[in-house]
Amino acid sequence: MTTARPSPGVRLKRFASNVGFALAVFVIVSPAILVMLWMLSLSLKNDVDNIAFPPVFVPSPPTFANFIDVFEKNRFDIYFVNSLVVSGVSTLIAILVGVPAGYGIAKAQAHKLAVLTLIARITPGLSYLIPLYILFQWIGLTGTVWPIVITHLVLTVPIFIYVMIGFFENLPPDLEEAALIDGCSLWQAFRYVALPLARPGIVVGAILSVIFSWNNFIFGAVLGGRTTRTLPVAVFNMLTFEQLAWGPLAAAALLVTAPVLILTLFIQKEIVGGLTTGGVKGG
Repeated sequence: MTTARPSPGVRLKRFASNVGFALAVFVIVSPAILVMLWMLSLSLKNDVDNIAFPPVFVPSPPTFANFIDVFEKNRFDIYFVNSLVVSGVSTLIAILVGVPAGYGIAKAQAHKLAVLTLIARITPGLSYLIPLYILFQWIGLTGTVWPIVITHLVLTVPIFIYVMIGFFENLPPDLEEAALIDGCSLWQAFRYVALPLARPGIVVGAILSVIFSWNNFIFGAVLGGRTTRTLPVAVFNMLTFEQLAWGPLAAAALLVTAPVLILTLFIQKEIVGGLTTGGVKGG
């Protein structure tokens, strides 16, 4: 059985639609790509080329002196480890708290708690900063990495709970009901049925938590010490009134951006699949 070929008019409309979509994507994405390429160019050039006019886009020859300078003079290795610890621990705690919390809110249909969780996420960080700073100063933790980890829970836990609420609400209830009929407790139904099915949501929530925590500036700037600040704060501290070294600054910015960008590129299928799964209503 042969299938009817679309008419030339239909094919022309499809082609025009594809071209229009490609142009729209290019217009939206091109500024971000241009910024990244320009930062890369700055990081691979010496100071003379970075302030030359007309601007030199392609470094000739490229140099890695700016990256070496960032690690030798600004101790970026320490700040990189601090960011890993803060993002990793805060995301791990968000998983441990957010998965059961999201399950409980979804199954209890506690919509007011869901809205309260969303409000907690969109509330500016400065609203939490002053009381938390006074608390940490009182108990003597200011200047260590732990206040930053605890304050980052304000970022990671609400967004993780909110993502998990959507996933657990969209899971088919028949599977859990069948497990309860077969003699499973509510905890066993959650552990052996709901939790494996919610894996895409856990992945998406963890990725968003890492991104929000990694990029946060204000908590690290106020609560971090000389050796406990995170990467965004370290980049900001490279700005001085005496001079603006574009090469090391661009190299530092790339070092902050690269881990999250690489993580997103490698697991983009998980992100898209997880978001798509969360948007499909279960039967």
